[in-house]
Amino acid sequence: MALITTGKGLIRDLERSGALAVYVPLEGGFEGRYRRRLRAAGFYSISMTARGLGDLPAYLTQVHGVRPSHLGKKDIRVYYSPPLLDYYLGQIPDDAKGMVLWLLEGILLNQEELGYLIQLPRLEPRVKVIIEMGGARAFRWQPLKDLLNLSKV
Repeated sequence: MALITTGKGLIRDLERSGALAVYVPLEGGFEGRYRRRLRAAGFYSISMTARGLGDLPAYLTQVHGVRPSHLGKKDIRVYYSPPLLDYYLGQIPDDAKGMVLWLLEGILLNQEELGYLIQLPRLEPRVKVIIEMGGARAFRWQPLKDLLNLSKV
């Protein structure tokens, strides 16, 4: 990888496909560079781990209940959280290109969840998805739908 990367290829492929699977070097640092390039191109991004997300459509696009662990004889309570994507999309300015949902540990997601994340940019055009699917020697990416097609073979 070049010392100075423009990120134009990643941004172009992200706008074209809507959802990308990325493989990053394990020593880190590359994600921050590409997130800076996305921000310079007009995208806002949120980063979260795929571990423990649960039902993706409910968590990202619907009001959903959250039950914190209860530690004894207290009542079990349910707290309701707003849809995550709607909340963040309401915060970005009108002149922004959109929002990138950057998911870490994407290898934990099953085929149905990955299929939903491929459909998400079609359901909400202002949302793009980047999922870290593992490590590699150099930062590389491919459309998420191509990864799903390879795993079905």
